Amino acid sequence: MRELFVYYRVRADDAEAALPLVRGLQARLIEQHLGLVARLLRRPETNDGTQTWMETYAIDPGHAPEGVSAALQAAIEAEACALLPLLEGPRHTEVFLACAS
Repeated sequence: MRELFVYYRVRADDAEAALPLVRGLQARLIEQHLGLVARLLRRPETNDGTQTWMETYAIDPGHAPEGVSAALQAAIEAEACALLPLLEGPRHTEVFLACAS
């Protein structure tokens, strides 16, 4: 099952403005894509005036056995365009597959 991990740096001065934007985009995506689970994490420290944030995306296999599709990934990236002015550098997307246990 395909899952996404998206990390980026937010300027510490912009963190208060960025937080509702990320929460809003994740809420919209969850509403539009049945079974989607989205989380927002950040590293506890601030380095060089920036915070490292990570969004994670997974989908209930009952709704999409393959996990997060390429189309859903594109929708996530399209929603995230509003964040770009608040970021220090690009967003990095990593794709991981769940391992059978």
